[in-house]
Amino acid sequence: MDTIVEIIIAVGCLILGGVLGFILFRYIIKQRYNQIIKEARIEAEALKEKKQLELKEKFLNRKSEFEKEANQRNQKMQSYENKLKQRELSLNQQNEDIQKKQNEVESQRISLNKQKEKLDVLINDQRAKLEIISGLTTEEARESLIESLKDEAKTQAQQYINEIMDEAKMTANKEAKKIVIQSIQRVASETAVENSVSVFHIDSDEVKGRVIGREGRNIRALEAATGTEIVVDDTPEAIVISAFDPVRREICRLALHQLVADGRIHPARIEEVVAKVKKQVEDEIVETGKRTCIDLGVHGLHPELVRIVGKMKYRSSYGQNLLQHARETANLCAVMAAELGLNPKKARRAGLLHDIGKVPDEQLEVPHALYGAQIAEKYKEKPDICNAIGAHHDEMEMNTLLAPIVQVCDAISGARPGARREIVEAYLKRLNDLENLAASYPGVTKTYAIQAGRELRVIVGADKISDKEIDALSADIAKKIQDEMTYPGQVKITVIRETRAVAFAK
Repeated sequence: MDTIVEIIIAVGCLILGGVLGFILFRYIIKQRYNQIIKEARIEAEALKEKKQLELKEKFLNRKSEFEKEANQRNQKMQSYENKLKQRELSLNQQNEDIQKKQNEVESQRISLNKQKEKLDVLINDQRAKLEIISGLTTEEARESLIESLKDEAKTQAQQYINEIMDEAKMTANKEAKKIVIQSIQRVASETAVENSVSVFHIDSDEVKGRVIGREGRNIRALEAATGTEIVVDDTPEAIVISAFDPVRREICRLALHQLVADGRIHPARIEEVVAKVKKQVEDEIVETGKRTCIDLGVHGLHPELVRIVGKMKYRSSYGQNLLQHARETANLCAVMAAELGLNPKKARRAGLLHDIGKVPDEQLEVPHALYGAQIAEKYKEKPDICNAIGAHHDEMEMNTLLAPIVQVCDAISGARPGARREIVEAYLKRLNDLENLAASYPGVTKTYAIQAGRELRVIVGADKISDKEIDALSADIAKKIQDEMTYPGQVKITVIRETRAVAFAK
């Protein structure tokens, strides 16, 4: 029993000690909490005072800076106000000066008006005296003076026009000759002559007999297949192929070459070889067109235009190979366009295509320049290229600077020595037409076409035409030749007026 009591007492002591310990711990914690709160409040007050001091210091600094900026702005405004006041004073002074000058001008104007009135009175008096002395009224004297002034003005105007034309000719001819000569010098071309016949060389008369065939059947078959005329005569080691179309002549020549090399010559073989050669020639035409475009740097042409360009190889104009002429014209156009500051690529393209109307697949009555323009337009060439093609023989109005360049370069290519052959009758007829055209003018006594038609000398009567009229006569003849005749290059018209005095000693 005592043990239980002791245990209960011990437990009670433990519980009482725990309660007293808890109360003491709580008291200590509360004291510590109050101390921490107090210390935090003290630190907060100190931090608050510090921040207030910092803010007050910043405020004072900003206030001093603002006052400084305000003082500077006030000083600037004051200087601007001073300048404006000075300008205002200067403008007021200028206005006063202007007003003074206006007053002076007004006084001078009044004085001049008075003097003018006095002069008008004096002039009227002098005019009346002159009318009495001369016996002419003012209107009659004015008309007489106007007539004399008209004659004098006409003479001076003609002299002035002649001086301007001479000066323009000197400068323009000099520059034009320079550009043309540079273009010609920079483009070298060979002279090509095409005929209407081709000669096929053979090794022996035995081969000639095999080509003829039994009773001429091989020749007839070849003529029928190629559309040419084959002349076999006594000429040794040669067969003449005649045809107006150079493509047919070339097909016949190549077919003969393959037949002779192969040795099998009979009508069926001839037709087979001719069909193959036609395909080869067509391929060669396209390849020639492509190679020409690549050589000249002309890109983007329609395939049909490329074929037409290649077909020019087998065409000629006055004995000049058409493809060679087109290449030469294209190069001349590019050089001349570059000299004039234009696009040389466009000029080269127009020069290459300018004669595509000469190689149509069908025969048309339209001039080749207009037909060429239609072809170019059909295959989507640009309008300035089409215009240059259609206008290079003045059959269409020129709308761009490319057109005269193509026209001039076409004439240069065709007019250079050795480029073309003309039929003698046509050449003589052109010279006669030149002389007759100039002789149709009144006052012309003699005409001579010299230098192969490049110059026309016109001799006029001294008693029928004056020195002042010969310039107009030469210009009229040149314009009429230009409008009515077709010729390569240019024609120089020289009008000669001479006065002769003849006496006889007896």
